[in-house]
Amino acid sequence: MSNWKSIYKTETEHRANIVNGVLEKEGIRSVILNKRDSSYNNFGNYEVAVGPDDIMKALKIISDEITFE
Repeated sequence: MSNWKSIYKTETEHRANIVNGVLEKEGIRSVILNKRDSSYNNFGNYEVAVGPDDIMKALKIISDEITFE
């Protein structure tokens, strides 16, 4: 997992969960990294990361299929 790359960042956990769920539904293994500050929980992001072989496909799925309105 050390070579996995973050492909999506958000301040809200539910958006990271949605992106993670859509990617997994499409057969792409992904993980959510919680990079929020544990003391105040006001700083930092949730990041969705994928393996190097899935970066381009995952980015396309995110841009084409996921919208937050």
